[in-house]
Amino acid sequence: MSKKTKKSEKIASKTYNKKTLLKAMILFFYENPEKKINYKQISRALGIDDTSLRPLVTECLYVLRDEDKLIEEPIGSFRLNVKGSYVTGKIDMTKSGSAYLISPDRDVDIFIQQSRLNRALHGDEVKVYILAKRKDSEPQAEVVEIIKRNKTTFVGVVEVSTNFAFLIADDKYMVYDIFIPPSKLNGAKQGQKAVAKISEWPEGAKNPIGEIVEVLGEPGDNEVEMHSILAEFNLPYRFPERIEKQAEEISDVITEEEIARRRDFRSVTTLTIDPADAKDFDDALSLQQLANGNWEVGVHIADVTHYVKPGTELDKEAFERGTSVYLVDRCVPMLPERLSNNVCSLRPNEEKLTFSAVFELTPDAEVVNQWFGRTVINSNKRFAYEEAQQVIETGEGEMKNEILCLHSLAQKLRSQRFRKGSINFESVEVKFKLDENGKPLHVYFKESKDSNFLIEEFMLLANKKVAEYVGKEGSKTKKAKTFVYRTHDEPNTEKLATLANFITRFGYTLETDSVDHLSDSMNRLMANVSGKPEENMISQLAVRAMAKAEYSTTNIGHYGLSFKHYSHFTSPIRRYPDMMVHRLLFDYLNGGKSADQEQYEKYCQHCSEREKLAAQAERMSIKYKQAEFMVDKLGSVFEGIISGVTDWGLYVEIIENKIEGMVPLRDLDDDYYSFDEKNYCIVGNRTQRRYTLGDKLTIQVVRVNLERKQLDFKLYRDPLTEGASSSAQEPLKQGFRDRPARSKSEVSSRRGKSSRSGKASKPSGSGKASNGSKSRGGKKSKR
Repeated sequence: MSKKTKKSEKIASKTYNKKTLLKAMILFFYENPEKKINYKQISRALGIDDTSLRPLVTECLYVLRDEDKLIEEPIGSFRLNVKGSYVTGKIDMTKSGSAYLISPDRDVDIFIQQSRLNRALHGDEVKVYILAKRKDSEPQAEVVEIIKRNKTTFVGVVEVSTNFAFLIADDKYMVYDIFIPPSKLNGAKQGQKAVAKISEWPEGAKNPIGEIVEVLGEPGDNEVEMHSILAEFNLPYRFPERIEKQAEEISDVITEEEIARRRDFRSVTTLTIDPADAKDFDDALSLQQLANGNWEVGVHIADVTHYVKPGTELDKEAFERGTSVYLVDRCVPMLPERLSNNVCSLRPNEEKLTFSAVFELTPDAEVVNQWFGRTVINSNKRFAYEEAQQVIETGEGEMKNEILCLHSLAQKLRSQRFRKGSINFESVEVKFKLDENGKPLHVYFKESKDSNFLIEEFMLLANKKVAEYVGKEGSKTKKAKTFVYRTHDEPNTEKLATLANFITRFGYTLETDSVDHLSDSMNRLMANVSGKPEENMISQLAVRAMAKAEYSTTNIGHYGLSFKHYSHFTSPIRRYPDMMVHRLLFDYLNGGKSADQEQYEKYCQHCSEREKLAAQAERMSIKYKQAEFMVDKLGSVFEGIISGVTDWGLYVEIIENKIEGMVPLRDLDDDYYSFDEKNYCIVGNRTQRRYTLGDKLTIQVVRVNLERKQLDFKLYRDPLTEGASSSAQEPLKQGFRDRPARSKSEVSSRRGKSSRSGKASKPSGSGKASNGSKSRGGKKSKR
């Protein structure tokens, strides 16, 4: 795989395919916009010595010409088409208030100055005009049309003056305050948190004009803060009355006629295993031994689509939400509690309607038969994970034979999966013990154990086999039909190489020369870092090197699981894609024709977007509780590890609680520090002192900003060890204030460059400043 080079450097590679060659070519032309070049010259520039690749070079040149990325003049000579062209894409704001255009039509992002954004905001879909490009400068553009706003409502704090007011948005990408006329305050008072909607933004106006649409309450109140987080990501925290009413009208009576249409498992031993505080039990397992000595395991999933019919208001609401949202202190369900916690929930000793995947397994956990269809069950027992784990560890307890048998089969399924290339990412999950007002009392870490793996393996099996049943082509009469897949692409090779290079400083290695070696090597790495101070940082970097899983009708397989076919079938109470899978599978089991792929692809894109928003909201709630937990720890000293290095500061993760804060560069007064992106460090210009990703530091908590959900640290040195020296941390010269100011070119960098895999601070504007970061990119773990 070729590596991106700097200007005038060659890309040496003889292993191009069409995709990688097209990318390398367009990068070369962007770096050399004024050059006219033919196929021989581009071949030399890209280090292509193999004459058999020359036809591919010529083909790619004409592909780029036909896409209007290159201009051919004269015949056989090509140059970059940089002037007079229009491109559409999405705005990605930077910390300075300028932006980049991210476009599927461009392999290189296009820079847009703040003065040329023309009222475009972060995430907006826009049309830009490509400006004439000067030599040695990056491509630039000007927004000429806002096609679609990413969002028009913002959460923030109200600032009221005599004749006007502003909403100061919490959103770190919103660089403008929203002007609120007094008549549009709708009862909002000074300092309150509220939701404002932009109503207009006249041309020439510095700020957008809006109105307060909801007053949330006083900052610092737990309910207000959690509702603020949900509102910031446009996630509802209550159901409209009409939706609640429709849910209440759904009957929970199971008729004999309905039972007759289903396979009856009510007499088969069945159990559920869930978190102790769960109320929405959407999966159950049944077990019985067959006459031939094999085991029949039923994976029974709540039959949500029996109750939620397509096209109803209830269904539309579930689709719009896309997923349940799990904040630190609550679950915001996709479906009203009448359904999620009552009618559909597989509660013990109650007859429930289910959609099931039933497998016949040998004692070695080989699947020899399978069946899919609608069923009825009656769960015998509800276990918490801790209760099931106790049975596994002691061999004693209620339903011990069933649990131990399921555990044995699950362990064999797990071993099979890893032998076939599945990667084991078991990251640390931070949890909080909260009081009755939602205040965090202490931090603890959730650990997955064998009882978690037991459920996980059978859910994975069901998801995999359902996807194979629909998507795997067989005979001439068995063609793959439109389906909703959970896909996971191959990892980014450049990020993997970066990770492999970085971990050597800790004594670890990662083989990246082949896909086969990678999975085994990655699993060894995860096992080796387990329990070490650097575990969380390295596991996060490893995850970032991987592609993001998403929903799609185009099946490319699931790289992380090493499955050629994979879907989501097992959690329809909390994920809308699972509801789509249930409907498609039921239709196909009954001879239905293939669904409209284009339409379902749009559904998949929507669900992927909603999933991302829910994950962002969850992370934001964690950051808030972490900051709240540290409020009474100002001045406290902790051991930490550098988890991120940027040109504006060092991110440090406290080892004992995994809480992260920042040491601002402006507070390092002993020297002027420069950011070395290549080596993940900052370096003192005078002292050559280096602070590198992964270094251990002692820090002191100096600032907690609940509004921004941020922590500021400073480097701490124990006065008793004043004479000791360290390569990573030496005494700071208190009161040293004559450091030269940085020039604009020194402090500005693309997206706020960072070795933290895409982290960047909030754009400054409207008098705001922030040292925050951005990411570029309950019961939820059952994949």
